[in-house]
Amino acid sequence: ERRAAAVAAAEARTEAKAKAEEEAKDKAKAKAEEDATAKGKAQAEEDSGDWEEVAEKLEKAEEEKEAESSDSESGSDDEGSDSGSDSSGSSSDSFIGYRSPILVIMGHVDTGKTKLLDKIRKTNVQEGEAGGITQQIGATYFPDIALLEQTKKVDPDFDIEVPGVMIIDTPGHEAFNNLRARGSSLCDMAILVIDIMHGLEPQTVESLNMLKKRKCFFVIAMNKIDVCYNWNSKSYTSIKDALGRQEQDTMDDFNNRYQRVVGQLNEQGLNVELYWKNDDPRTTVSIVPTSAITGEGVPDLLYLMLRSAQQIMPDKLEIQEELQCTVIEVKNIEGMGTTIDVVLVNGTLRVGDQIVIAGITGPIVTTIRALKTPHPMKEIRVKNEYVDHQSISTSMGIKICAPDLEQAVAGAELMVVGPDDDIEEMKEEVMEGFDSILQGFEKQTEGVYVKASTLGSLEALLTFLTDMKIPVFDVGIGEVHKKDVKKACIMKEKKHPEYAVILAFDIKINAEAKAQADHDGVVIMEADIIYNLKDKFEKYMEKVKESKKTEKKEEAIFPVILEIDKQYIFHKTNPIVVGCNVKGGQLRVGTPLCLPDKDNLCIGRVLGIEKDRKSVKSARTGESVCVKIEQNTAQQHILYGRHFDHTSLLYSAVTRGSIDVLKELYKDEMKKEDWELIIGMKKVFNIS
Repeated sequence: ERRAAAVAAAEARTEAKAKAEEEAKDKAKAKAEEDATAKGKAQAEEDSGDWEEVAEKLEKAEEEKEAESSDSESGSDDEGSDSGSDSSGSSSDSFIGYRSPILVIMGHVDTGKTKLLDKIRKTNVQEGEAGGITQQIGATYFPDIALLEQTKKVDPDFDIEVPGVMIIDTPGHEAFNNLRARGSSLCDMAILVIDIMHGLEPQTVESLNMLKKRKCFFVIAMNKIDVCYNWNSKSYTSIKDALGRQEQDTMDDFNNRYQRVVGQLNEQGLNVELYWKNDDPRTTVSIVPTSAITGEGVPDLLYLMLRSAQQIMPDKLEIQEELQCTVIEVKNIEGMGTTIDVVLVNGTLRVGDQIVIAGITGPIVTTIRALKTPHPMKEIRVKNEYVDHQSISTSMGIKICAPDLEQAVAGAELMVVGPDDDIEEMKEEVMEGFDSILQGFEKQTEGVYVKASTLGSLEALLTFLTDMKIPVFDVGIGEVHKKDVKKACIMKEKKHPEYAVILAFDIKINAEAKAQADHDGVVIMEADIIYNLKDKFEKYMEKVKESKKTEKKEEAIFPVILEIDKQYIFHKTNPIVVGCNVKGGQLRVGTPLCLPDKDNLCIGRVLGIEKDRKSVKSARTGESVCVKIEQNTAQQHILYGRHFDHTSLLYSAVTRGSIDVLKELYKDEMKKEDWELIIGMKKVFNIS
């Protein structure tokens, strides 16, 4: 009976569905006839010359048609299928609009990333950056009106459907790996800048791998085309026009360089093509030749990014009500205190909102006091007047002023506490995915003290110092104070005065701290570019090393074995002068020599070495030299021919102490075979 009832119910559903479909067809037929009649009337009125009326009626008819079709779609969803909830009808009801796509500019240092961005907004941010190299993530919002002016040059009929574009300019040098990783995780799409003159560089390859790993859509800006031979430039023209006006020899130079870069990209497993020749942008990466100096190709770059955003990822760019916001920088600003720069992707932020973010020592709960944005076409990093807002709900770079942000962590998610939210749960959530750089940072018992302006800068600096194998014993953020100098001074007490150093990156040093440092003999190195800080520290360590070498010169005994040549015995008493063949290691002036076969009898120190009648400071394995050996008072009774002869090998008198000095100060002057010889000599002299 149950089966019969189920069959009957199924038949009834089928009949109802068929009936509904029949009714829908009849409605559609009737509508088509109505449309035909309306169009006929319109044509007649058009012939009579009443243009405005015709246009209005046609527009009204179209609107009615659209309304009816959306009604019929939602109606058929209700009547019929099991998957109706995901239909296009219902999704169109929830569609609010598109947000601005977030772009990221990546590439090797000095490829022209910031200059390219400057050219897009016609300002000069890079002069405000230390050494012209991007130090922090900057975010710039470009409204659609500003973009339209450029895209028209490429395709006059192109419609911009998004409200604008936000571009994050990430640092290019390898020291900024963490910052770059943070930048690319925020972005919808990326522009990878490659210098046409230099091709792929280490950073370019790293950025490529990062984009592949994150499956991020990207295009390539092949920059610096204006450097090609005899380039004929004209500002802000489309790249097709720019290439079209070049002479043949210029085009030959361009094509050669272009093909070389294409070959390098192919080696990285990428299919690439000039964007106007690319029929499949999903599998083949588009290339836009550009010049950050003249602006050529910039209109094409903007056009391509907007077209790609609208064609390839419209679903991703639909506005969502759920908050999606990431902290990109924590910065101490004069007059504002500690602020956070955030990128708002979706949702709304309001003044007075209670927010939860991850902090170095634990979660931070605070209230937004002010929401500030730079004027459109300016960057968050540039210290200019900000615009204040009560609330913001468009994807944008925002500076948030709130109390207790000192410990906030760049790269962390920002959450807003709702009326029904559990703050304790939210605290746990923000800290769950938080991978603080300080959690991975291991403090050394001996090392330098590092201070930086922001967590992002500190993160970058620590990565750099780790790669350079420079030990760090503590870190801090913000201005250098007297207490910091006292902390660095601990290294002197620990018998490591060379590490009584503060590396201050992009921060101020107050007068008291300077005076204290002079008094305590603490070195403060300050710079606003990491590479300059690195150079300063390397020069400082070189000086320290040289002074240590001078101090311990007598203790540094290099390994050597000499065989006396019996044909060249010039002087048998002090100073003993004999011809020798270097059997192993390296002979240096000042080396003490002894005879292992005569109970390690020390015969004197090397006073001089001559080769081909010219004085030399050292000799290596396989060389034949004349050696002058100076004896002290206690050794002057030792004579060649009486106490030793050519059958005895001369060894340098290495000790445990001398081996340690070589390891500490002379590693760069020792070869693999020298270390191997030392292992053998340790057995000869019973050194543990």
